[in-house]
Amino acid sequence: MAHVFMSSGEMIADRRFDYGRDLELRGDLAGAADLFTQAIELAPEFASAWFALGDIRERQGDKAGAIEAFRRAKATDGADYLGADLRLLRLTGDQLAAMSPHYVTTLYDQYASKFEQSLVGELGYRGPALLFDAVCEATSQRMRFHRAVDLGCGTGLAAQAFQKCVEEFIGIDLSAEMIKRAQATGLYKALETSDAVDGLRQQSDASADLVLAADMMIYIHDLAPLFMEVSRVLKTGGLFAFTAETHNGDGVTLGAGLRFAQSEAHLRGLLGTAGLVVEHIDNASIRTEGEMPVPSLVMVASKA
Repeated sequence: MAHVFMSSGEMIADRRFDYGRDLELRGDLAGAADLFTQAIELAPEFASAWFALGDIRERQGDKAGAIEAFRRAKATDGADYLGADLRLLRLTGDQLAAMSPHYVTTLYDQYASKFEQSLVGELGYRGPALLFDAVCEATSQRMRFHRAVDLGCGTGLAAQAFQKCVEEFIGIDLSAEMIKRAQATGLYKALETSDAVDGLRQQSDASADLVLAADMMIYIHDLAPLFMEVSRVLKTGGLFAFTAETHNGDGVTLGAGLRFAQSEAHLRGLLGTAGLVVEHIDNASIRTEGEMPVPSLVMVASKA
């Protein structure tokens, strides 16, 4: 997904930026960098140009120059709509920190209109189907749930996968544009534009017998508060089914795709602390990237 464009407010600077993008698409990185630099000279607070220059410098192997440019992008875009912090984390190796909610929201607001075509059609996304199969495996009883909370509901793909066995869906997503598309499915009793943890805090204790989280944990580095809220909202015996990108090391990492990946042991530990018992786990791939499967986990846990 391309980053959002933020105008400099200067027409000539914006034009230089557009010309630079054209050269970049043609593979002329040096020419693109020169035009982005010219745009910055005309508009020194041009966050998009700083960010694009940082990206070019990183691809050219100029790590120090890339760090400088991304820091300037962050300084001129205080809310970090562009995600400069993530690029800096990858380059500097600093301690992981939360993604800017403004970055995630803007990313999906601009992506909403082509979300399903891109994710399902081009990247082979199959998270909801894998979740459905995993829940079938985890429960020996006939699959029937009264109330399900769909975290990071997006356009409603998980609700579509589970619609025949859930009476009532509650959807939560950061992106208002995604919420509009979820509303159009007619599958949700209620929808809320909110961070997942804050959205769960609005739900009553023991009010759901299923919580779904399909491909949304990739934007959260510290899952402990989320898992605790899921445990509180679930009825005893209720299920928490989710997907997560994973890796072979320990703890949490930020991958090349600027998404967080969690080790299996780390996830098991967080679930146990929250009073959730692992019932089923699959090593799978929920999407492809660069024509390669992305290592993922599909997990189902129950409230003890």
